[in-house]
Amino acid sequence: MIEWYSSPALRRRCQAGLNKGEAAHKLKRAVFFHERGEIRDRSFESQAFRASGLNLVVSAIVQWNTVYLSRAVTHLRQGGRNIPDALLKHVSPLSWEHVNLTGIYAWDTAPDLPEGFRPLRLPGKMLWAA
Repeated sequence: MIEWYSSPALRRRCQAGLNKGEAAHKLKRAVFFHERGEIRDRSFESQAFRASGLNLVVSAIVQWNTVYLSRAVTHLRQGGRNIPDALLKHVSPLSWEHVNLTGIYAWDTAPDLPEGFRPLRLPGKMLWAA
């Protein structure tokens, strides 16, 4: 009997899908009460509103990351770097280390942002992975 499900390519694809799902859940856990993960609302309607709000915030983070990744790729390509489109499918917008999740915000001064975006953080020297 041939075990079609044990092919290495299929296992890699399944693992990649699981990794993406786990990354999305990890982001949701980080956003949701800063990793406490408790819903204390009593009514189903309030719980549903809270869950919808969580999905909205996570979607906003993913959208913002996608915009900045696109700008970074455009900047690198304009600088002469060859970035194949096939490589971009392996880049995930599910990162949140740069997002303030503590709930402490300073709105008193408006930052001077050219074109409404913060500038890309460019390293002084590019390092190549082996």
